[in-house]
Amino acid sequence: MFTLLYLLTEIMNKLRDDEKQLEQMKAEHTAQTDSVKQLQLKLNSTEHQIHELQTVTSDQSSKLTKLQTSVNTSASLQGDLNTGRDIELSATMLRLNVTERRLDELMTQNTVRAAELESVSDRLMAAQRRADELQVRLNQLRASSEEGGELRVAFSAGLTDSGSVGPFDEETTLIFSKIITNVGEAYNQTAGVFTAPVRGLYVFSFTAADYVKGYMGLYLYKNDQPIVFSLDLNDHGGYASTSNAVCLELEEGNRVHLGLPASYRLYDDSRNFSVFSGFLLFHL
Repeated sequence: MFTLLYLLTEIMNKLRDDEKQLEQMKAEHTAQTDSVKQLQLKLNSTEHQIHELQTVTSDQSSKLTKLQTSVNTSASLQGDLNTGRDIELSATMLRLNVTERRLDELMTQNTVRAAELESVSDRLMAAQRRADELQVRLNQLRASSEEGGELRVAFSAGLTDSGSVGPFDEETTLIFSKIITNVGEAYNQTAGVFTAPVRGLYVFSFTAADYVKGYMGLYLYKNDQPIVFSLDLNDHGGYASTSNAVCLELEEGNRVHLGLPASYRLYDDSRNFSVFSGFLLFHL
């Protein structure tokens, strides 16, 4: 009897232990189930995030594809533009080269024509001088023939009625345009040059005036050679003058004139402050 009770008691205790273990297992199962649910929720959330990321990635890929296409299109357009610019630049350079060659040709032609014109001008001036000399000689021969005696040559001419002459940037031939006398027509009032009609001894004189402070002066030339330089310093600012005279042995056709140096000036008016004169003293 005691043994049976003991066994029953052991069995009951075992049942209680099993029930506790079962309850504990149920509790653990419930906890695991909750954990599984939580994991499932997390998994679902993660899958949703992955899906969203896939969508975003797909959108980004699409945008990237469009951007790449746009870049390729831009590169193609840039290439076309560069090609067009290169073609236009080449055409412009070609036109420029042609224009430069044409300009060089025109400049060469212009230089040649300028040289030809200068040569013609020099010949024309020489011919004009020779014609003037021949005309002077003819007039003198006529006068000498009409008078039946020796050739007479003498002249005097005033400078100007207009006041100041000069200063100039370079030496200038003075043109004494007011003829006082011109026997034998050897002095050319247009050019300001005396031309010897015959070989002989000639006398030339001049007077030049000014009224401004500073140096005044002028050269007397035989052909292109300076023979006399007359200089004076006007240090008071009133009227001042300088004079000179010279005898020259001239060959037929030799020329005599007066030159005003650069930066110098003279003065003359109707009172004839500045006068150039010359005459044939005798034949040689």
